[in-house]
Amino acid sequence: MADLGDLPPLAAEGHVCEPCDFHYADISPALAATEIRGYPDAYRDALDGVDETALRRRPEPRTWSMLEYACHVRDVYAIYTDRVRRALAEHNPVLQPMHNQRRAERDAYNRQLPSRVLDALEVNAGRFLEQIDAIDGTRWTRTVTRLPGETRTVLWLVRQAAHEGRHHLRDIASIRPRVEEC
Repeated sequence: MADLGDLPPLAAEGHVCEPCDFHYADISPALAATEIRGYPDAYRDALDGVDETALRRRPEPRTWSMLEYACHVRDVYAIYTDRVRRALAEHNPVLQPMHNQRRAERDAYNRQLPSRVLDALEVNAGRFLEQIDAIDGTRWTRTVTRLPGETRTVLWLVRQAAHEGRHHLRDIASIRPRVEEC
């Protein structure tokens, strides 16, 4: 069994992320889908023109590189596609944590080819959008659980996936000038 004691809590259903101005309660499924639809191009634009060394450089040891953030978002859309599928097919399934840092190390995020990462992000976001486009109004309240006390709805999963894309674009933008100056 995975060590779950090192996991931060999931954001609440009505979470507000001040740094990226993302208010979960204000994000409808349609608005989330619109944001997610734009992320593949936004990530391509964010990484465009940055040389390979700078893409892979961590500005600080505990801060991911631009490429690592893109890999993470690519994986979010793959994993959240499965999470939504499970939520719709099973009664309150228990989700395995993503273990972001372990995944980044295990999958060697920082050694991956940027073009392949961006292509896969586009495919994964597209699959996620297909999944959520098929959800009818009665199924948005289906639930999943990660840890005891962490029950979240399908609507939360969609909002969280949209938030991940926005938040990490902001992360990339915040480190891009510092990386380019090095």
